[in-house]
Amino acid sequence: MDAVVKTSGTERALADQFAAALPRLPGGKAVAAMRTRALENFACDGLPHRRIEDWKYTDLRALMREVLPPAAAPDKAALDRAAKALERHGLEGVRRLVLVDGVFVPALSDVAALEGGLTIRSLASVLADETVHELLLSDDAGAGPMFALNSALMADGLVIDILKDASPARPLHIVHVASGSAPASAYTRSLVRIGANVSATLVESFFAADGAQNYQVNDATMIAVGDGARLDHVRLMEDGREAFNIATLKSVLGRDAAYKIFNLTAGGAVSRYQGVVRFDGQGSRLETYGVNLLNETQHGDTTLVVDHAVPHCASREVFRAVIDDRARSVFQGRIIVRPDAQKTDGKMETRALLLSDEAEVDNKPELEIFADDVTCGHGATAGALDESLLFYLRARGLPEKDAQALLIQAFVGEAIEQIADDRLREAATNAAIRWLEARAS
Repeated sequence: MDAVVKTSGTERALADQFAAALPRLPGGKAVAAMRTRALENFACDGLPHRRIEDWKYTDLRALMREVLPPAAAPDKAALDRAAKALERHGLEGVRRLVLVDGVFVPALSDVAALEGGLTIRSLASVLADETVHELLLSDDAGAGPMFALNSALMADGLVIDILKDASPARPLHIVHVASGSAPASAYTRSLVRIGANVSATLVESFFAADGAQNYQVNDATMIAVGDGARLDHVRLMEDGREAFNIATLKSVLGRDAAYKIFNLTAGGAVSRYQGVVRFDGQGSRLETYGVNLLNETQHGDTTLVVDHAVPHCASREVFRAVIDDRARSVFQGRIIVRPDAQKTDGKMETRALLLSDEAEVDNKPELEIFADDVTCGHGATAGALDESLLFYLRARGLPEKDAQALLIQAFVGEAIEQIADDRLREAATNAAIRWLEARAS
């Protein structure tokens, strides 16, 4: 604890918050001990800053000036605001699982008539069961300070299990809604385990009810994809304009697995989506697609580490960023090929579109290769809209903003089109359109 107290006022506030919250957080003595160890791991480094290589572009010591109190359990007014927000952002044909201010709300969720082999539990109930709490425990050493902080303060989330050969009929949609009751923070964690030969779709959404702007989210999702399984994972982040959203993904792939991720960031004042995907079984394939849509003074960071620990696996990373005004987009992609991971095929491509002279993009693709029989490569580009195309559209009567919008949609559409499900592809397209409409207004 002393290490936290000595660093900064923000870190001291986090330590005080933990001390006050610990007696009320779910779990018995074993979980409380784990939480304390996690905070000690956080204290070793404190808030990430620019002298830490993985955080050199997202200095939270400079960006995070206050610590908001933990969100209270949502009351009826908060639930009513969340329900109205769900009407605007809800998806048809999915199994909806709603967290309001970081608390799972069965009344707003679809948990009836679960398919055979599918179980859904709240994180709070799992942590309270001393026989199964270890499912959510993780070695935080080396996992990063914000994941350790999540381990210390996680209050609720979801634990989803899909047994072998039992594929759900509908996508599972985890919805994070900020009600706007008061400025607050929420620490959530979800565990999703996909059994062998399962085919499933997981969606995560982050958005705010009317009036909700100033709030902080620290979320973690842990995913295990079994042998021969397929998981499509779509994440849409449209938080309020003053929100902080720090999210961590930790995934492990079994043998002959297929995992496709799409992430869109269009909200929040400061956000970071950090993911680590590890191949544990041969013959597996990972595809990751990402889009940052940022304007005004937004700061959006996408950091991905793909760990090829076994042979005969393939990975693809495609990232697009559109940055306007004085916004800043960060993409850090690292492909690690371990010594035994022969026959690895890993490729990474990032492209950024700058709409303002003051917009900033930081692209940092990396390859760490310790095997000799591999096919790996990366590319990074940044530039402005094509003036000839823009002139062509304007010459045919389109206003400048409309012409820009068409070109931007085509630019990010290369990533959005990779979403297999028609409804989810439309949802991602609509999120991009909302950003474009807000920019034009």
